[in-house]
Amino acid sequence: MSTLQQVDDGTILSVPTAGRSIEDLLAGEWLLTNGRGSYASSTIAGCNTRAYHGILIGSLRPPTSRVMALSNCLEMIISNGRICNISTFEFADNFAPAGYGLLKRFRRDIGVHYDYETENVELTKSVYLVRNTDTAVIVYDFTCVREPVEFVFRPFVGLRDFHTLQKSYATMSSRWIGTQNGGLLVRYETPGSCELLLKCPSATFVKDKQWWFNFVYRKDKERGRPFNEDLWTPGFFKCRIDSPAGIVLTARLADCTERIAKKAETEPCDSAFVDKLKKELWRHQESVKRKARAVKHDLQFPIADFRLKTPPMASHRENLDTGNSRLFETLCLAADAFVTERQTQTGRRTTILAGYPWFADWGRDAFISLPGLLLATGRFEEAKSVLTTFAAAADMGMIPNFFDDRSETAHFNSVDASLWFINAAFQYLNASGDLDTFTKQLLPTIQWIVDSYQRGTRFGIRADDDGLITAGDERTQLTWMDSKCDGVAFTPRFGKAVEINALWYNSLMLVKNLEFGIENLEFYESMTDKVRASFCELFWNKDKGYLNDCIREDGSVDDSLRPNQIFAVSLEFSPLPPEQQKSVVNAVQSRLLTPYGLRTLDPQSEDYKGRYEGSLYDRDSAYHQGTVWPYLMGAFVEGYLKVNEFSPESRIKATEFILPLLGHLTETGGLGSISEIFDGDDPQKPKGCFAQAWSVAELIRAYKLVSS
Repeated sequence: MSTLQQVDDGTILSVPTAGRSIEDLLAGEWLLTNGRGSYASSTIAGCNTRAYHGILIGSLRPPTSRVMALSNCLEMIISNGRICNISTFEFADNFAPAGYGLLKRFRRDIGVHYDYETENVELTKSVYLVRNTDTAVIVYDFTCVREPVEFVFRPFVGLRDFHTLQKSYATMSSRWIGTQNGGLLVRYETPGSCELLLKCPSATFVKDKQWWFNFVYRKDKERGRPFNEDLWTPGFFKCRIDSPAGIVLTARLADCTERIAKKAETEPCDSAFVDKLKKELWRHQESVKRKARAVKHDLQFPIADFRLKTPPMASHRENLDTGNSRLFETLCLAADAFVTERQTQTGRRTTILAGYPWFADWGRDAFISLPGLLLATGRFEEAKSVLTTFAAAADMGMIPNFFDDRSETAHFNSVDASLWFINAAFQYLNASGDLDTFTKQLLPTIQWIVDSYQRGTRFGIRADDDGLITAGDERTQLTWMDSKCDGVAFTPRFGKAVEINALWYNSLMLVKNLEFGIENLEFYESMTDKVRASFCELFWNKDKGYLNDCIREDGSVDDSLRPNQIFAVSLEFSPLPPEQQKSVVNAVQSRLLTPYGLRTLDPQSEDYKGRYEGSLYDRDSAYHQGTVWPYLMGAFVEGYLKVNEFSPESRIKATEFILPLLGHLTETGGLGSISEIFDGDDPQKPKGCFAQAWSVAELIRAYKLVSS
């Protein structure tokens, strides 16, 4: 993979591309977001490798109902009858065109930038997203013109659900609206279709409707999904370039009720608009950094320059300066991508998207992520909004696990989302000091959850006679290890799961230790004593020196070595005595720890799967059976530091644990973010979502833990 450079002009990433292979350039993906669930994404080569890639994937009902509106553009420079293509597309047997050979550098800051050099011109193609509206802006900046050329660019339109693929039987139409300052309106020939408005006043539009067939998306092919798409183009824009100039193309997606056709003449699309947009994006980015600096205080990374401490990694990490304060700011900017709005019946609220490109907002993910994404980065107002939004949607003493992707319907199929909510709510109180919000809007929901779990709620979730939480049956998957395909549950954990009861004990202790608002203190005192004793008796495996993973209703024990037990150490209140906590950490470190997180199953297990690949069934069967999850590194680092009393030596060692993930942030996968998962076996390739909220969040938490 390319060496990435952090430079001093505000650029987050800079990738020299000259001479790089196409495989290398396709391996790095980028992401831009706009605060409402919309995004733009592709590869360093500019060639889409997923159905989820595109210049504009808009959200018609933030953060869901997402539409892949504008896929890409075919761009040509014509001089004396010679055509030079700077675009790159993949088809069944070749790349055509293959403009990546003209790409000299890729950069990312508030947008993404492709620097091209041809025989006649040098130009930079930049892509920006306008915040809080579904608008993408492409700027072609011709910085050097050696002789006059004609520039032609042809947009490829999708206007489809971003989970699907388009085929040539789709009925697309387009019409020009207004004068030269107007635009091209594209839609389906069906009532209620969403609409895409394309504007480029500097160029002339030529009507030339075409279908292009069988674009190949290699990442989808690798994942065993449909991978061929047909894309429609209404025509092309063209203009003459005689001297340095900037060409601006805007793409605006809207619901049919917005009637954007009436705005075609007035929608801004010029250099002044671009300058204003860039200033707004810089202001937002600086606001994120400013909040981060406000809570950073005296963080000191234990290893000032790990290039000197770990020579084997120096060859490919020479530009990551861990001693630079900008590293923490880079992490905070990575976190910002997941903070988005949700439209509710009471207005716009803040939520957390679980991952890009395909996840929406999930309760479990949101509350595991919230301390790292929002509290550690000083974004207390957004944290309050996330907590109160989910609290308002609680039902039967349960926090929603997720909201439907096409509606506001809440689903509650999770036993741990509500317990993670309690943990996040108390961390919010500690970080913000906002006692008013906590007592009035969060504490009643917390007590409702505890009471409902103790008495019993949906999915058979209840406290057993021993005080421990039991949940589900053979038909349900209620913990985070929830993969299921063709009716097969690959990690059946119904009954008493270890991390659920660690969370339950932690929740009871948090409430018990409150100095206000608790009327039935005797209940919490007796319940915590009972749960602690039962937890140690049931889960501690003396022969193996670690915790059983799950106790089924029939009393059978699943003693698989899994990472779930680390939460019994990392959470603020542990039910285990110190010697057992240390034994758990040692077992996890020796058999599950990898450079990129924790394996989900001991490699010595006969059920272990070291590769996440193949069909949906194959991938689901490996998802929690050996696949590595980076988010677990946060809990492991915290547990490791706790059992070693946060000694200077343990902080240095814990720092070494997270260095590979810090390298991954600017090296592989989703550049500027952290992947969802990695293979369990070497070479541990990043897989799944290329940008995952809790992966970023827990790395931020780990960074602060070792640096505090």
